[in-house]
Amino acid sequence: MSRRLQLDLPEEDTQIDMTPMLDIVFIMLIFFIVSTTFIREAGVKVERPESSTASATKPESIPIALTAAGEIWLDQQPLDIGLLAKRLSLLHREQPQASLLIQADKRAHTGLLIQVLDTAKAAGIQEIAVATQQGEG
Repeated sequence: MSRRLQLDLPEEDTQIDMTPMLDIVFIMLIFFIVSTTFIREAGVKVERPESSTASATKPESIPIALTAAGEIWLDQQPLDIGLLAKRLSLLHREQPQASLLIQADKRAHTGLLIQVLDTAKAAGIQEIAVATQQGEG
């Protein structure tokens, strides 16, 4: 009779090693965080008027917000028109190619908007845009 040889080999645990996959996921997460362009906000929420011809501006813009109460906000700080002139001159020297993006509340006074436009022109800023939201029509 033939006898079969049986070996008692220990059964190995078969597991999937997740470490390389986690490394790749974290590297991708870091890449996306670093490569994201951050949007600068003026620091106050305004209700922008609607426009059917609204278009995007370039990302190197300096945002200014004008509230319905007549406040001017720049870099999340309220300013008066005199201090705004100094800050805009400084920002224009630091970023000469940057444009100005005015986010005016639709109930803001037109006179204040004109003062901000004149102040920006006096500071040397050539590109000025008024933010609106896409509307129907």
